[in-house]
Amino acid sequence: MNVGAITEPFAEWRRRSQARFREWVNRRIPPAREVTLDQKRIFIFPSRVGLFFFICLLVMLMTAINFESNLSYGLTFWLVTLFIIATLHTYANLSGITLRAVRAQPAFPGQQSEFEIMLERGRRRDHYALRLHWPHGSEALVNILDDDPVRVRLHVPVAERGWYSPGRLLLESTYPLGLLRCWTWVDLDIRAMVYPRPLSWPDLSGASSDAPDGAAELVVGDDDFFGFRNYQKGDSLRHVNWKALAKGQGMQTRQYTAYAERCVWLDWEMFPGLGVEQRLSHLCYWVLEFDAGQEEYGLRLPGFTLEPDLGERHKETALKALALYGLEEHP
Repeated sequence: MNVGAITEPFAEWRRRSQARFREWVNRRIPPAREVTLDQKRIFIFPSRVGLFFFICLLVMLMTAINFESNLSYGLTFWLVTLFIIATLHTYANLSGITLRAVRAQPAFPGQQSEFEIMLERGRRRDHYALRLHWPHGSEALVNILDDDPVRVRLHVPVAERGWYSPGRLLLESTYPLGLLRCWTWVDLDIRAMVYPRPLSWPDLSGASSDAPDGAAELVVGDDDFFGFRNYQKGDSLRHVNWKALAKGQGMQTRQYTAYAERCVWLDWEMFPGLGVEQRLSHLCYWVLEFDAGQEEYGLRLPGFTLEPDLGERHKETALKALALYGLEEHP
C-alpha cells in the first residue's frame, strides 16, 4: 500500500484549512499599527491541563450520579464554578490591552532584526504573565502593572534583502490557573529593512573620483611649493628655475600644489560581468567602508543617483537604495 497516496489527500486538506483560517483571521483582525484587544480579537480554549480537568469533572459527575452522593455533587459543581470563574479571569487578563508597533531595526542577511512593541493596559486593570512570540523569533514574558506602557524588544532572523515582515504576533496567557489558554494573533503592520549582504571587493579602479581628501594635486598656480620637474613645452616662464639654468643644471619648472576634496562615486558599472546581487553586495561593502572612514561618496544605480555626502542619514539612504533595487521605487 502506498503511504503517500493516503497521506497526500490529508496534507492537501490541511493546507486548504490553514489557508481558509488565515483568510478568516485577516478579515477578523486586519493589519494595523495599533490594535486594542476586545472580544472580536481574543480567542480562548481549555489548555491541556484544562482538558484533563474537564475530563475529571465528567468522571466526578458520573460517579456522583451513580452513587447518588450529595458530597460528590457539591464538589463537582464547585469545581465547575471554579472553571467558569477562571474562564472570565483568563479572558479579562488580555482584554483591553493595546499593542503598538514602535520601530524595526535594519539588519543584514543572516542577522536578527530587532522589533520594538509597546503594550498599554486598559480599564486600569493589571495584566500578568503575557507571552509574546513571533514565528522563528525570540519570545518575552511581561507584566503590565501600572499606567506606564511596557516596551518589548523581540528579535527575528532575516534572510533576503528588501522589506521583511515578521507576520502575525502571538500574544497569549494562561493566567491565573492555567486551565485555559487565551490568545490573539495580531498583524502590527511593521517591517524591517534588510540590506544586501556585504561582500569585499578589493579593486576600486573603476571608481570615478577626484584626488583623495587632503592629497596634493599638481597645478599651475601660486599655492604651496612642491618641487621641480623638467621643463615641458607650454610651461609658464614665470615658473622656470632661472638660477638652476644659470648654473648649467638644465631648464626646470617649479611645481605648486592645491588640495582637493575627495569625491568618490560608487557606480553600478564598476563591476562588469557580475550579477545583480553580487554588484549590490560589493557596493554595500564599500558604502560601509567609506562611511567608517568618514569619507565622502556618491552612489549611481540604474535610475537612481545619490549625490556625494557623508553621515548617518546619507549611509541609510544609500543602503536603502541598494536594499530596494529592483524590488520597488528608489527612495
